[in-house]
Amino acid sequence: MNIKVLYFARIKESVNYSSEELALPTGITTVQLLKQYLSTRGDTWAKIFTGKLVVRAAINHELVDDQTEIKAGDEVAFFPPVTGG
Repeated sequence: MNIKVLYFARIKESVNYSSEELALPTGITTVQLLKQYLSTRGDTWAKIFTGKLVVRAAINHELVDDQTEIKAGDEVAFFPPVTGG
């Protein structure tokens, strides 16, 4: 299954990616499983995606929780929580 992943704010700065196309391995079907998969890329990725930091997700421009399913062709965005003032 192919998806597009977008990274924003400090996540983008930490991983040095703004976006990438990913061919997901079989079994990666939710946001949580995608985070776990990304966390295996190395220390920086693990710090971001193993739950130590709060990372929000959106699929196709709609905020979602970690249990939301990912479908082929989806655009998944990861970003830190945003506060306004």
